[in-house]
Amino acid sequence: MYAIVEIAGQQFKVAKDQKVFVHRLQEAEGAKVSFDKVLLLENEGAVTVGAPAIQGAEVTAKILGHLQGDKVIVFKKKRRKGFRKKNGHRQALTEIQVESIFASGAKKASSAKKEAPKAEKVEESKVEAANDLSSMTVAELKALAKERGLEGYTSLKKAELIEVLSK
Repeated sequence: MYAIVEIAGQQFKVAKDQKVFVHRLQEAEGAKVSFDKVLLLENEGAVTVGAPAIQGAEVTAKILGHLQGDKVIVFKKKRRKGFRKKNGHRQALTEIQVESIFASGAKKASSAKKEAPKAEKVEESKVEAANDLSSMTVAELKALAKERGLEGYTSLKKAELIEVLSK
């Protein structure tokens, strides 16, 4: 059984107990990570292709360590001009070991996380509304005051209009 999974923006063909070097992940060494963006699964000759990902499929892995790749030398030269530029780069990598591949039945942990922040978003929307008023022009603020049925808004300045509309 193998799977093609997207990890940190790149696609990898992985199998159980395989070690893979991927772009640096934020989790600590020894942590378990799961990747739910499985693009293709092969199980005993049966191939399942996602569009773009397979629903419920998941690959779990353990982070073995963080390291840097080999140094890549970048050398630029323009002949007969005396221009030479030498640069080097070492890519930050994470070594992971694939522990299991689930074809279906994987739980979505992100759906539970999405429900909790909604209550906070209601409070943040009030603050954002005040910030939105400050980004509006005076003409837009006066039009908004007219829609809300406020009187005496024509002689107010921008700061006064924001104060009246935010109440």
